[in-house]
Amino acid sequence: MENSVLRQQIEAIREEIKENSKLLESSKHVYEQRKVFLDNKNGKISALMKEMKNIAAEDRAEYGKNVNELKQWALEQFDELDKKMKEKELKARYEREKQDVTEPPKMRYQGNLHPVTQMRETLIDIFEGMGFEIYEGTEIENDYYNFTALNTPADHPARDMQDTFYLSPEFLLRTQTSSGQIHVMENKKPPIKILSPGKVFRSDDDATHSPMFSQMEGLVVDKNVTLCDLKGALETFAQKIFGEGTTTRLRPSYFPFTEPSVEVDCSCFACGGKGCNLCKGTGWIEVLGAGVVNKKVLENCGIDSEEYSGFAFGIGIERATMLKYGINNIKLLYESDLDVLKQIDHYE
Repeated sequence: MENSVLRQQIEAIREEIKENSKLLESSKHVYEQRKVFLDNKNGKISALMKEMKNIAAEDRAEYGKNVNELKQWALEQFDELDKKMKEKELKARYEREKQDVTEPPKMRYQGNLHPVTQMRETLIDIFEGMGFEIYEGTEIENDYYNFTALNTPADHPARDMQDTFYLSPEFLLRTQTSSGQIHVMENKKPPIKILSPGKVFRSDDDATHSPMFSQMEGLVVDKNVTLCDLKGALETFAQKIFGEGTTTRLRPSYFPFTEPSVEVDCSCFACGGKGCNLCKGTGWIEVLGAGVVNKKVLENCGIDSEEYSGFAFGIGIERATMLKYGINNIKLLYESDLDVLKQIDHYE
C-alpha cells in the first residue's frame, strides 16, 4: 500500500470520527462508535493494522507508526467524548431526581384489610365474646357430611350437579360450613358452642351471588337450649354489626337440618324501620337463616336428642358486608377496585 493511499485512509477515518462525534447523544452511543473504529476484530483502525502484511518491509515501521498515532488519537477522542457524555447524563439525572423540600408531601393511603376479612374478624370477635370456639373444616367434603348427615334427602335439589361442584360421585366442594358441625358433634360431647367460618362453593352467579363465597356457621348444643337462646344470640350479633337500636324478628322457613327453621330479619338500620329503598319499604332486611337443630341430625352424630337440644345459624359474610356498606353487587368485593375499597374504608 502506498503512503499516499494510507494517508488518505487515515485522514478519512479522522474526518469520519469527527463528523460522527457531533451526532452522539449518550455514553452508550460513544461506546458503540468506539467499537466501530477500535474493535480488535472488526474495527476500521484495526483493519488497517491487518494490512501490515501487505506493506513492503522497508515501509512497515512508518506504516505502523502512522496507524498507531491514529489509534491513539481515536482513543483520546472517544475517552474525552465519553467523559463529557457521562457528565451530561449525571447532570440530567440530578435534575430528574431533584426534590423540592418545600413542596407539601404526597398523600399516601394506608393499607387496610379487605372488607370481607374485616367482617369475618368482627363476627369472630362478637361470637368469641359469647363463648364460641372456632372450628375450621375442610373445603373438600364427602356427600355424607355435606348432605346425608344434615338430613338432606337424596332427591333434594341442592344435591343436583347444576347446584353443587362435584369432584367425584363421593367428594365435592362443600356447599355450606354446616358440614363442620357434624365433624364437631361426632368428636365432642355436649356442651358444644362452636363457630365455623370458611369458604363455600355453589353453582350460582349473579349480582348478589358468587360461585365462591364466605359463610359462618354457628352451633350450640346443650341441655334445655331453645329458640329463645338463638334469638338472644342473634340480637346481640345484629346490634354489634348494625347498631344498638337494631332488633330482629324470626319468620318460619325450612331447612333440612333444623326444625323449626327460621329466616332472621333485622330492622332496617338505614331508616330505623320506617321504610326505605334498602329495605324495599318493609322496614326489615333478611340477614341469615337459622333454627333448632333437627333431632335426626343430633342422633346421626350419636347425641341423645331427648337429653340435648341445640340451635344453629348460617351467616353469609359477603351479604353482611354488602348490607353494612351499601354494596349492591357482590362482584365489587372480588375485583379489588381500590376506589371501591377506599370508599368502604372511609365509610368505616
